[in-house]
Amino acid sequence: MTSAPTTTTTVRRVRPADAARMRALRLEMLADSPLAFLETVAEAAARPHAEYAARIAAVSRGEQTAQFVADPGGRLVGHAGGTVAPEEPGLTLIYAVYVTPAWRGSGLLGALVDEVAAWSRACGRPELMLEVVVGNDRACRAYEKLGFVDTGVRVPHPRIPNLYELQMRRPA
Repeated sequence: MTSAPTTTTTVRRVRPADAARMRALRLEMLADSPLAFLETVAEAAARPHAEYAARIAAVSRGEQTAQFVADPGGRLVGHAGGTVAPEEPGLTLIYAVYVTPAWRGSGLLGALVDEVAAWSRACGRPELMLEVVVGNDRACRAYEKLGFVDTGVRVPHPRIPNLYELQMRRPA
């Protein structure tokens, strides 16, 4: 386990001005953990900056989708998103969770999930769900420490044949 950095960070909802820093973090996320996300580094790198800017502006407000970042000043070091589950109105799906390696084990994962949970409750959705690649035991243990429980549901990975994800839930 990496020792936690000595600086502090703010966890907050993304702002339109974060687009360039969010793009840099997205590329890092995809390079570091390629099985965890639904696009490749090449696909993300090919996307024009204007598209990133539009995405970040869209998730910086509203109740349907939100993204939260860990911002120590300078480079962003963590991210978690949440979106409404159309088939379950009381549920927020957590997606694109990432903490840069130097900050892992620092409590930042919990702070990011707490922000998504607070947003979810404020939007009237009292439950959270996320999916983790089967075999990613480190992530499962981290989420269990945050109160998530394996539901026993397994779903095919959306991009990689023969790979499955397990669903975990907890109250928001």
